[in-house]
This record gives sequence, C-alpha cells and structure tokens, in this order.
Amino acid sequence: MTRPVRVAIVGAGPAGIYAADALLKSEAAQDPGVSIDLFERMPAPFGLIRYGVAPDHPRIKGIVTALHQVLDKPQIRLFGNVDYPNDIGLDELRSFYDAVIFSTGAEADRALDIPGIELDGSHGAADFVSWYDGHPEVPRTWPLTAEKVAVLGVGNVALDVARILAKTADELLPTEIPANVYDGLKANKALEVHVFGRRGPAQAKFSPMELRELDHSPNIEVIVNPEDIDYDEGSIETRRGNKQANMVASTLEKWAIRDVGDRPHKLFLHFFESPVEVLGEDGKVVGLRTERTELDGTGNVKSTGSFTDWDVQSVYRAVGYYSDELAKLPFDPSSGTVPHVAGRVIAGSEPMPSVYVTGWIKRGPIGLIGHTKGDANETVECVLEDRAAGRLPEPVQPEPEAVVEYLEGRGVRYTTWEGWHRLDAHEKALGAEQGRERIKVVERSAMLDASGA
Repeated sequence: MTRPVRVAIVGAGPAGIYAADALLKSEAAQDPGVSIDLFERMPAPFGLIRYGVAPDHPRIKGIVTALHQVLDKPQIRLFGNVDYPNDIGLDELRSFYDAVIFSTGAEADRALDIPGIELDGSHGAADFVSWYDGHPEVPRTWPLTAEKVAVLGVGNVALDVARILAKTADELLPTEIPANVYDGLKANKALEVHVFGRRGPAQAKFSPMELRELDHSPNIEVIVNPEDIDYDEGSIETRRGNKQANMVASTLEKWAIRDVGDRPHKLFLHFFESPVEVLGEDGKVVGLRTERTELDGTGNVKSTGSFTDWDVQSVYRAVGYYSDELAKLPFDPSSGTVPHVAGRVIAGSEPMPSVYVTGWIKRGPIGLIGHTKGDANETVECVLEDRAAGRLPEPVQPEPEAVVEYLEGRGVRYTTWEGWHRLDAHEKALGAEQGRERIKVVERSAMLDASGA
C-alpha cells in the first residue's frame, strides 16, 4: 500500500480525538502515512467536554486546548453535523476508508427500575446536563419549581447536578451558559438538595476535588449526618488501598463534625439510604422513599427494613449513562456497549472486518476523560496490526475527495475544522460584549450559520 491509510472516526469527542492522536503518533503515520476524517453529529466537536461537563468546571474544559492541537494537524479533517447512519452509513464508510472506528460515547440515562420513576418531576441527570450545557437537541426550558430536590447517585455527575441546582444563577453567569439557561436558573426555587447513596462514605465515587468544590460556594451549606460516617473491614481496606477514596472519606468526616452554618441553600449528602420508590400524587413527585442499609463487613451493604419518606418535589437519577445502539453493529443491552475484543467489533464469534470501537461505547461510561487514552491506544494498535496482516479490505473509493462528493451529493450541510474556529470566535465575541469569556450558541441553525457551513 503506497497511499496513506484512510481511517474514519465516528464521534469527535475526547475518545475519537485521542484515537486520531494515537494514529498520528504511530509508525504508520510515517510510512505510508495516515489520513483521518472525524464525523460528528453535532455542528461542533469535543462531545462530552462541550455537552457533558458542568460550565463551572473550566479546569476540565481546559482539556479542549490539548484536543485542539490534535485537530490542527493537517492529516485530520472534521465533518460536523453529519449523523450516522442517516447522513452516512456503515457500507458507505467502508467503501471510503480502510478502517472505521466508532467513538460515539454515551448520552442517555441508564434506567432505574423503581416504582414512580416515570412521574412528572422525575428526571434523568443526563437530560438536565444537556439542558444546562446548551445541547441543540433538548428543550430550551427546564422545570425548576421544586423547593426540595433529591439526586440519586454518588458519582461526579450527581455532584454536578446537585451543585448546579444549589448554586445561584448569578454565580454561574461568568461561565459560558447561554441566556435561556441563566433565565431558567434565575427562576430556580430549590433551597434544599439531597444527594442519596446506597452505600457508605468509603464507597462514594466522587473525585476528591469535585467533592471539595461543593463547599466553595458562598451560597451552599454542605451538610453530612455524623451517623452516616461508618466503616467496616472492607471499607477500611478500601481506604488503605485507594488514596482518592480515603481523601473523599476524610473530607466527609470533617463536614460531619462541623457546625451547620447559615448559607441560604442546603446541600445534604446522605449515605446508607437506598431509593426504593418515588412517591407521587396526581401524577407528580411528592416524595422519595428510601430504605436504610448497613455495612455487611465486606464494604457492601444489606437491607435493614427501616424506611424513610423524604419531602421532595423533584428527583434526578444520576445512576450512569447509557449508549445508543448503532445501526449495523452488534450491541449488548445489559452493558450498553458494542461487543469487542481489544477494540475489534465482534459479530457473533468473528471480528467485523475493518470496524472498531473506543471510549464509552467500548468499555461503558466509567472512569475519567483521561482514561479514554488507553482505550484509544489499544484500539489503534489493533487497526495497525490488522493492516499489517492484510486483514483490512481495500476500500472502493479511498480518494479523500470521494467522501466530500458523497456528502455534498446528498445535500448534507456539514461543518469543518475551519468552521469550528469561526464558531469559536463568534461565541467569544458574544461573551466579550458582556465581559465574559464566551457565551455558548445553542440553536443548531445558528451554529451552522456561525460556522459558515
């Protein structure tokens, strides 16, 4: 093969961009070279960074700087606002490329099977995150009439949801939130936010920094019940062997013994409370019932038969993300992932020629953003092994212009990397008018216009 290796990556979030970076750093990038096209459903790249990270976390959003450096490379093209499979399908991709890597992530909420979860006022955390992050495909308004709110889950997404609900709109105004989100949060009635975890402090999945950030707001009083600070032998072993878990438990211990202050918004962190039912009246949430649990010696918990009804008017489940099934690819509904071996997609018992996965669609929505680098390296190694072994079918139209002609022939209004720079400049200009770094554009049509699609 004397021409560059042609690779399509479906999904231009961190996982997809890390895969592109791994390809660029491989020996194949030197001889015969690589040519990479990233296809993204949104008009803008960066996936989870743009639409899944809370706006008051600029440190995490700073990862965009590193991703920018990858996408600036001349071997990479971006095709935004291109939907798989409606705008381009698997057969077409395989006709243009030697390999296709899917890095579509996970945007939906994992289900929680308890009575009442379908009531009005019961929400998925992912939907709320999409709203406050200005995702083009969600409603522009959000019901924030509840004075007391429950958040189910003890991961970083649960903390993000709780923190956004407890903060004031003016605290968030310096961030990139669009006007509709600011207006919605300005009308937020929440005065109490209750976060519930089924197990104890040592089993919480918060990262230490995310947890400590809760206490930085002048408007949020973080409260931990001293009775929820409990450890068994398994919990002690967890703390000894996991530095982050130990730091989280230490922070919670300090909060549990301090006096409650007078900040106006109260954020309660509850442990050993397992949600068993969302209580309703006239089709609306009026409460949450939990069962008290206790440690069983191993770090796991067992039921006690003691129940508590909490007075809340809204419930957010933050129990994990779930990936959408991809057309023409196998799918495991229990894990919400595509079956694979080291990134090679497996259909039945055999690998699908030239088709690969990386990121959350590969391993499930666990770990931090940086963990996707290892996924990408493994998957790219498989691509290059298959190429060296002659296992990649020769594409019918490997010429770079062929896919452009295909999209234009179908009337797809796609964005480019140059278009992202125009949109980026436009959002920064909107922010500068109000003394802010950026104001995110929400409407898809406005994003396309600003990108010059």
